[in-house]
Amino acid sequence: MATPRSAVDVEDGPVLDLPVPKITERVITGAAGLPVLGGTLLGLLAGVGATIVGGLQLAGGSKALGITLLTVGPLAVLGAVLLLCGLTVVSPGQARVVQLLGRYRGTIRAEGLTWLNPFTSRRRISTRIRNHETETNKVNDADGNPIEMAAVVVWQVEDTAKAVFEVDDYTDFVAIQTETAVRHIASSYPYDAHREGELSLRDGADEISRMLSAEIAARVVSAGVRVVESRITRLAYAPEVAQVMLQRQQAGAVVAARRLIVEGAVGMVEEALDRLAERDVVELDEERKAAMVSNLLVVLCGDRGTQPVVNTGSLYQ
Repeated sequence: MATPRSAVDVEDGPVLDLPVPKITERVITGAAGLPVLGGTLLGLLAGVGATIVGGLQLAGGSKALGITLLTVGPLAVLGAVLLLCGLTVVSPGQARVVQLLGRYRGTIRAEGLTWLNPFTSRRRISTRIRNHETETNKVNDADGNPIEMAAVVVWQVEDTAKAVFEVDDYTDFVAIQTETAVRHIASSYPYDAHREGELSLRDGADEISRMLSAEIAARVVSAGVRVVESRITRLAYAPEVAQVMLQRQQAGAVVAARRLIVEGAVGMVEEALDRLAERDVVELDEERKAAMVSNLLVVLCGDRGTQPVVNTGSLYQ
């Protein structure tokens, strides 16, 4: 019979077609541990005492009483030791997954000393918040450029039964699925945006981190793991293309700066012509206006200081 499956979705579509979990966590409570501990210690002392007294009685000639005490004493000691095996300590930030003869019986989350069936196995699971940082992965972005990317994910075990029974090793599972999600996100978006409003790895850090968290959470939900947060810790071009891409970024910055300078210069020239005409300082024909505009743009847009030429003649010489 085929295993039932369920699709786990994020905003961009289904990520994984996961099997439906067969076991989910159920919380159980055992008996109070301190009373059991006190009674067990008394029983242990009583058993040891009965064994010693039985030996003395047997040596003194009271065979019936001696044999009885030598039978009851070791049995009491054995029973006390067996009861002691059922005592379980649960520390803060931990849980115990309880199994009896291979079957899942429940999870102990209550802190302190608890007594359970001594024939059960109790596996310790940490429910503390953990960090996992991926290795620096080399992958191609959406434009095919090789980049290096790494991320850190903050996670914790939410369902102990899934963590133990649905995957082989939930810590390795989280590590591998996190690396897979990082590679998928890195190859889905360009390193730099080429158009206004386009999402990129470098400029859309918050949005990319949110989508990365959603994808990791979808991939590790079958292991009973909850993702608290994930962040990109390293993002850079691969060394073989880093220099070329740096020159490309510098060229883009120069073009953007020149465009801003030209826009400002055109506004200043337009304002100067308007004020000259408004105040009737000088009347210029179209040729002289063009010459004036050319000179002003050279002065305003040049990347170095200009040397003025003083005209001592008329306006047209």
